[in-house]
Amino acid sequence: MNDYNTTAQSQNDDRTIAMLVHLSGILLGFIVPLIVWLIHKDRPEKAFLNDQSKEALNFQITLLFVYIIGTVLTIILIGALINFLAWIACIILSIIAGLAANRGEEYRYPFAIRLIK
Repeated sequence: MNDYNTTAQSQNDDRTIAMLVHLSGILLGFIVPLIVWLIHKDRPEKAFLNDQSKEALNFQITLLFVYIIGTVLTIILIGALINFLAWIACIILSIIAGLAANRGEEYRYPFAIRLIK
């Protein structure tokens, strides 16, 4: 296999993994994005995968904060609505992000606290 085919296959693999990183947030939260980012953060040839795993990680950390706030606010009954809306946003935005990553586009979530830079 020549270098071009190897590079193209590597980029395709990175796009697939980036898609899975975004979609994994629906069920597993920040665990998968954190693992992928820690594995690839020091590898410049994995820039796209590194960028997308950081973006997914930041979004999942933001959602974790929202879930905590929602849980605290269940005392006044609005917390259940907040958690439900956060869960719906997680599903929809993670699917949109996964599809964009699979196309090779760098996706940015509309709301995310960017703690990991």
